[in-house]
Amino acid sequence: MREHLGFLRTSSAAVKIAAWIFLCLGITGGASLLLGLGSGNPRWMGLIVLAIYAFLFFFLYLIAKIADLLTRIINEIHEIKNNKMNKEDKCAS
Repeated sequence: MREHLGFLRTSSAAVKIAAWIFLCLGITGGASLLLGLGSGNPRWMGLIVLAIYAFLFFFLYLIAKIADLLTRIINEIHEIKNNKMNKEDKCAS
C-alpha cells in the first residue's frame, strides 16, 4: 500500500487546487449574476450558483482531506509495524 502514497499525495493536491479553482469561478459567476451582468438571467440565480459552487468546493476539499488522512494512517501503521519489528529484534538478541 505504501507504493501508492505518492499517487495519493499528488491526487490530493490536484483535487485541492481544483476545489479552489471551482470556488473562484463560482464566486465570479455568482457575483456577476447578482450584479445583473448576466443577460437574460434573474439576479436570484446568482445565489443558486454560489450555493452550488460552494457545495462543490467543500465536497472536493473533503475528498482531498480524506486522502491526506489516509496517507497519514498508512504512515502511522508502517511506523508502528517497524517499531514492533525493532523491539522483537532487540529482544531476540
